[in-house]
Amino acid sequence: MANDNDRSSLSGLTEAEAKEFHAVFVTSFIGFTVIAIIAHFLVWSWRPWIPGPKGYALLDGVGSAIQSVLPMIS
Repeated sequence: MANDNDRSSLSGLTEAEAKEFHAVFVTSFIGFTVIAIIAHFLVWSWRPWIPGPKGYALLDGVGSAIQSVLPMIS
């Protein structure tokens, strides 16, 4: 029970445990943020969220592509 006197915080962690948890949390958060930034960059490279002056030019040929594929399916 002498060990319970060390736990004076609301979380019940000692200062060393809190620092260790904080280090793991910060490392995990930074890793998640880096992965999210890379994913957003890759999606932006694939299809920009804001259209350019010609609009979504990549979507212009979609209708003709669908019309050429549909007869093959049915």
